[in-house]
Amino acid sequence: MKTLVCAFLLCLSTIITAQKKPAEYFPGSKAKVLVVGSFHFDYPNLDAHKTEKGDQVDVLSPKTAKEVTELVDYIKKFKPTKIAIEADPDWNANQKLKEYKEGEHTDKRDERYQLAMRIAKDLGINELYSVDANSVLDDLQEKFGKTDSLYFKNLSADYDFLSNDPVSKQYDAFFKSTEPKNFRSLLDLFKYMNGKEYHQHEYGAYLSGDFKLRIYDGADMLALYWYNRNLRIFRNIQNIPHNPEDRLLVIVGNGHASVLRQLFTSSPDFNYVEFDALK
Repeated sequence: MKTLVCAFLLCLSTIITAQKKPAEYFPGSKAKVLVVGSFHFDYPNLDAHKTEKGDQVDVLSPKTAKEVTELVDYIKKFKPTKIAIEADPDWNANQKLKEYKEGEHTDKRDERYQLAMRIAKDLGINELYSVDANSVLDDLQEKFGKTDSLYFKNLSADYDFLSNDPVSKQYDAFFKSTEPKNFRSLLDLFKYMNGKEYHQHEYGAYLSGDFKLRIYDGADMLALYWYNRNLRIFRNIQNIPHNPEDRLLVIVGNGHASVLRQLFTSSPDFNYVEFDALK
């Protein structure tokens, strides 16, 4: 009897230890992706969190320009073969890139020039991929009427990312703490704001405040608007022609990066590279 029990336990142990890890079911080389979440260098202040004039940095000033160079040199360690940016196709990124390589646009503060185009020029990359997208909510409102539809008016009422509840006030302090002036350099800031813990807490902002509007309105708005927009951005990145040897650099606003982290780390098609892991 004892022998049978031992044999059973040995067999059971073999079965348990033979079970593969989940990642082992998805073998093979995959394209690497580095998502660089950025603040907008030209401060359009279109997001819910606004940066006051006194807290803004001028990336063209001598001091900050040196920090931009340090940041660019660090990102180039990834050795990207393809670069994607937060832009609509009608922004004409590749025409602008051609002009940039001819000496134009060097006075533009936008991170698409200061980071993406500068890196593309330095590494001899001749094409940028514009991956921004409207949300399905934008499409539905365009189709059915933004102002005439009582459904959309009721659904989106008060959904503006501006709330005064205690958690929202904590997020106000959290986002204000990431102003560049609070860091030794832009590179230090980017390492901080592209970290896993930061992204987890940043994404939590979308699950509080207006997310709790009425019963499901806040949840439906997040799904139809913000989360759907990021899913479409991810789909646009998937559509970039690539092979396992490619290294995709994605430069977007950091609010997008927190969602893209979830999508890329779960995707069987890519290997997600942590920003602070570049050597």
